[in-house]
Amino acid sequence: MSLRIEEHEGILRLTLDRPEKRNALNGALIEALREALDASARRVREAPDRAPRVIVLTGAGSDFCSGADLAELEAIAEMGPEASLADAGRMGDLFLAMRHHPLPIIAAVRGRALAGGCGLASACDLIVAEAEAEFGFPEVHLGFVPAMVMTMLRRKVVEGRAFELVARGERIPASEAHRIGLVNRVVVPAAFESEVASYAADLAARPPSAIQLTKRLLYGLDGTGFDEGIRRGAEVNTLARLTDACRDGVRGFLERTRKD
Repeated sequence: MSLRIEEHEGILRLTLDRPEKRNALNGALIEALREALDASARRVREAPDRAPRVIVLTGAGSDFCSGADLAELEAIAEMGPEASLADAGRMGDLFLAMRHHPLPIIAAVRGRALAGGCGLASACDLIVAEAEAEFGFPEVHLGFVPAMVMTMLRRKVVEGRAFELVARGERIPASEAHRIGLVNRVVVPAAFESEVASYAADLAARPPSAIQLTKRLLYGLDGTGFDEGIRRGAEVNTLARLTDACRDGVRGFLERTRKD
């Protein structure tokens, strides 16, 4: 199996498991990821009390993901434009599933996250990187374009820096990726696993309804004007007030305040 699926204390861990290929993305792995995401989203809808609260996406071995499996990509390209479009569409559908998934998705990146692998990390909501990790979009050196991943990249970093990354195809260290806003947190190698676990557990400890509404509203504001954004915010505010988590949180705060 090219994807390992583990769950513990509200954390669903998805591990790309092709270390001999630096976890390159082939059709089977993309399909496995999509199925795992769809299954967990169904659990959130149908049995929220028993569903995971956070997803951690990582890679087996020394690297996160080296991008597309070039041998498979070459074979598909030789089949013609329709086959290439269908293959690209599968990757696009995976990115959409991640964007619309109700749970926060954390990319835990050690080693290299390159090309489509960097795009996969960028499609996650948050990125925690080992200090020695490298990020980059080297497709230009092969005459290729990191086309779909640009949709995520230009939302993570400023436009000029996004263009530089894809046009020059340079690799950048985790520290630089953090400086430009691509990465949320950089961790020393010795503490990487424990820090990722702590980061995910801390997020999982938050009221899930609040986290899910936050993700839905934030991404739902894409392309909206100011007035529409305020209107949608008011709607989500109302939904949040009606949840048990919000009512309990407000009640608990007021009780503590009265005691003080």
